[in-house]
Amino acid sequence: MHAAAVRRDDRAGEPKADDRADVSALVARLTSEVNEIACGKTRTIQKITSQMKILALNALIESARAGKQGAGFAIVAQEVRNVGAQIEQIARDLETQLTKRTGELIDSIGNMTERSRGDRLVDLALNAVELIDRNLYERTCDVRWWATDSAVVDCVARPSPEAAAHASARMGVILSAYTVYLDLWLCGLDGTILANGRSDRFSVAGNNVACQGWFKEALRLRSGDDYVAGNIERVPLLGDAQVATYCASVRADGRSDGAPLGILAVHFDWEAQANAIVQGVRVDDPNRLRVLLLDADRRVIAASDGQGILDERFPLQSAHPTCGTYRDGRGALVGFHRTPGYETYRGLGWYGVIVSRAD
Repeated sequence: MHAAAVRRDDRAGEPKADDRADVSALVARLTSEVNEIACGKTRTIQKITSQMKILALNALIESARAGKQGAGFAIVAQEVRNVGAQIEQIARDLETQLTKRTGELIDSIGNMTERSRGDRLVDLALNAVELIDRNLYERTCDVRWWATDSAVVDCVARPSPEAAAHASARMGVILSAYTVYLDLWLCGLDGTILANGRSDRFSVAGNNVACQGWFKEALRLRSGDDYVAGNIERVPLLGDAQVATYCASVRADGRSDGAPLGILAVHFDWEAQANAIVQGVRVDDPNRLRVLLLDADRRVIAASDGQGILDERFPLQSAHPTCGTYRDGRGALVGFHRTPGYETYRGLGWYGVIVSRAD
């Protein structure tokens, strides 16, 4: 599934967000250096004009001692003093205005850098949730296809120990080729599990799942072309594993418009696949970032640090429903993107979230 991933900032002709951040940092540094040089030069000018004023003052004192003979020199000394004062004022004004303008420029660059970092996090968040969407789209295709398998259809149409054994063997063959699943369950319309693909590992046949939300939804499916996509949950019958359950109705003769005969449930091995996504996000400093997947209720369903899974509710501040960035109460920069869906899989309102801890 990783082969299908395309980072949005890798598109031809479009600079990467981290490249833009590097340029912004360079411009900010150069601007700061220019400001320091300019302020240093104005302070040198002020120092020279101060010396001119002292010399002019000394000249005035000496001209006063000289009496009438020093009168002309006194006028020159006073003009020198006035010129020095004007130059000093110009230097002060220049330093004030230059400091203000370069300060505004540095602030602007800082804001641009912040936006660039935010865009980068949003791209990463979208990439993570898109990978999951594409993966789960395949699951919706799998369950609808396998629900038409003749061994599966025959088992719910004419239940018997032999039919159940044949269906179980057939589902076992499927599982040997599709390692992303923990198990496949074939259920009657009353919720009884008739057969499963890994009966040697999970002894679930005979259990009733009629009370499960995914089963109730599956009973309401209108045709064999429809499916149920369940939220992530721990399933006791599967050793308390984290799974995403996908269901399709098994119908007479394997036809999409046939009468419903049973339900096929496929249990996607969520933890292994989700970890590959959140831990595979390409970042420069993974120790500063926390990569999350949230369900529609903002519950953490995957985390790169392994914390809070299925227990923590992340306080996502999504004023915009689709995507955005913000600083949280601890100063961390948070970027998020809601699932866009993939092909016929609309998604379940999940979010990809990237949290960049404050320096």
